[in-house]
Amino acid sequence: MLIRNVEVEGHAAAVDVRIDGGRIAEIGPGLTGPGDVDGRGGALLPGLHDHHVHLAALAADAVSVRVGPTEVRDRTALAAALASGPPGEWVRAVGYHESVAGELDRWALDALAPDRPVRVQHRTGALWVWNSAALWAVGLDGDGRFWREDERLRGFVPPVRLDLEGVGRRAAALGVTGFTNADPHPASGLTQMLSVLPQRLLVMGVDAPVKLMLDDPTLPTPAQLARTMREIRPRPVAVHCVTRVQLLVTLLALDEARPADGDRIEHGSVIPAETIPWIRRLGVTVVTQPHFPVERGDAYATDVDADDRPHLYRCRSLAEAGVPLAAGTDAPYGTPDPWAVMRAATEREEGERLEPAAALRLFTGEPQHPARTRRLSVGAVADLCLLHVPLREALRVLSGQLVRAAYVSGRRITPH
Repeated sequence: MLIRNVEVEGHAAAVDVRIDGGRIAEIGPGLTGPGDVDGRGGALLPGLHDHHVHLAALAADAVSVRVGPTEVRDRTALAAALASGPPGEWVRAVGYHESVAGELDRWALDALAPDRPVRVQHRTGALWVWNSAALWAVGLDGDGRFWREDERLRGFVPPVRLDLEGVGRRAAALGVTGFTNADPHPASGLTQMLSVLPQRLLVMGVDAPVKLMLDDPTLPTPAQLARTMREIRPRPVAVHCVTRVQLLVTLLALDEARPADGDRIEHGSVIPAETIPWIRRLGVTVVTQPHFPVERGDAYATDVDADDRPHLYRCRSLAEAGVPLAAGTDAPYGTPDPWAVMRAATEREEGERLEPAAALRLFTGEPQHPARTRRLSVGAVADLCLLHVPLREALRVLSGQLVRAAYVSGRRITPH
């Protein structure tokens, strides 16, 4: 395939790009042969890679009821949302936050939706709450609150139609050519199930770093976590760190176990300034979500300890210190649109605000090494994103609407 008249970083004028065997074979002006695509002067970029996403949950989102603060505002609206659909059918509700109607348990849900089995997922993805009808339907008991029990619950709930084709189609339209699925315990057969996606795919625990979940109530000691890391070596780890103490335990464990190439800190929700040189010395990559302070600012103002707020989801301070940095959408627990994440990164407070070009690099890193920016060069894999406009215009707006086409190994995955 020959793409004519495109802007490619490192070239002063428009060039043509020839693709052969799934890789870039030539880059230069006036390449011979008939052109398959006229780029019309638009930028040709490395395809975007979402470095942290939960694909099965995102695919289930299409058949779920949204009950987050942006969709429902109070108990009355929540009850109406849970009552949607035929009586007696299971309701899968997602995105809940306590600002809507306070803490939920089975009895709170019974008061809101007594006539059908209901399960509600907290927007963190860590907690499911079931009402009595749901518990009775599968023979479970208790208060209906299940913390990080997705594996166990999976065998009880009715099958959910997963719109994976829609996930892939919508992501392709945004120029996404790759995903790293970040589930801590990938279900049996997940990789095969996700193979219907047109994007390049990595699955944590399979062909990407092994995901290690940390929760404050069950936090291991640094020595225990280091022992787990050594058992996993030489494979890299991706450690879920959303609190200050989780980060400190992780850094101590990495010191003891010694970091491996490809180690990652997922989220880095709270990174105190004094730990930044430590992270830099270890050489681990922080894969963060700079959009969360923008999407969840009101909730963070009340939910997050005042001492932690200045350290939330750092970007610029990490980059300036030389810490390898990348991003993932964390969809469906955040927007699935990487361009919206980039815009949010450029709208942060001054100390953490990224320039647009740096925000774009959050999603153009190598899949296995997210902070190593991919370049279009001869021999590179032809995972590409073609824009309608030159890069300088795209950086002004950072919008997925500017994506014209996406290619994986030179094969177009967006509709013509």
